[in-house]
Amino acid sequence: MELTAWQKICHRTVGKIVKKKARNDKELCKTLEQGAFPVMADVYLATNIVTSIAVFLICIGVIAIVFFPAIGVIAIYESVQDPDSETPCKIWEYWNPEKKAANYDQPGHGCPDYKTLEFPTYLKILIPVMCGLVIPLLAFRYFKGSAKRMAKKRGMQLEKYLPYAASYTAAMSAANATPSKIFRSLALNEDIYGDIAYDSSLIYRDVTLLGYDLLTAIKLSVARAASPWLTEFFQGMVGTLTSGGNLKLYFLNRAEHYMRENRTRLQVFLETLAMLAESYVVVAVAMPLFLIVMLVIMFWVSGSGSQMSESFLYTIIMGVIPAIHVAYALLVWTMSEEQKM
Repeated sequence: MELTAWQKICHRTVGKIVKKKARNDKELCKTLEQGAFPVMADVYLATNIVTSIAVFLICIGVIAIVFFPAIGVIAIYESVQDPDSETPCKIWEYWNPEKKAANYDQPGHGCPDYKTLEFPTYLKILIPVMCGLVIPLLAFRYFKGSAKRMAKKRGMQLEKYLPYAASYTAAMSAANATPSKIFRSLALNEDIYGDIAYDSSLIYRDVTLLGYDLLTAIKLSVARAASPWLTEFFQGMVGTLTSGGNLKLYFLNRAEHYMRENRTRLQVFLETLAMLAESYVVVAVAMPLFLIVMLVIMFWVSGSGSQMSESFLYTIIMGVIPAIHVAYALLVWTMSEEQKM
């Protein structure tokens, strides 16, 4: 895969410096293989470093814009007259026109009540801390962990598709198809079997293009498998082929095992949805009804000891209650997306 323009810039900048360290990092190389990152380890590491430095420089630029003397955000903000002093200064200028004329070039024309806005002190501390330390550090950790996140995501996808792919291999094996043909057929059906097709295509590539024997190609796929289920599946194939076992029976047993695991996973998902449905009835349906009735009664009978403002009542009804429904909808949607195939 051709590198993007930014990856080329990053690699040319620090690629030679980190090349040896990156390629000697076996864990990083393995993670990139598991995450199906189409770049070398030195390109990945160089991109992370340069991108983190770019984020840091941007943050430094933000700090400079805020704190720059005379033309910075703080300087401009603190040069604006405080609205609370406008009326007293106008009154003073009306009764002291000669003093106003004598101090016309000064801020506030010499008004003793003149004062400017003051930038909040906590922001003067928070902005340098966030832009100078927190954001660059979080950016570096985010870019550094992108390979692990991708590998974890691929692992979840593999575990979702593996039961169906195992059933397909069992059917193909029952039809006396060779393992090479099985992997080729899986590789051609990416729209059905997802990331399983990618791992199968690598095995078929190693056998047909790179000249490896089938056992070696499967062993190589064990090292780059992103899911323990897929690692177990390939290792079982290696053991069966090495010991001269029945590959058809192995595929059939694995298909039944993964289908049971898949049913268990779906059962847990359905039980979670049922629990959310019960809590939704209580939290988002029943509780708001009682809450609205209680708030309205408190609003009507509120006295000096218990004040209930109309704005607070509208905030609860128009803001908090709809937010509960939105939160439940987002939670169910997120869980459903994880199970989506």
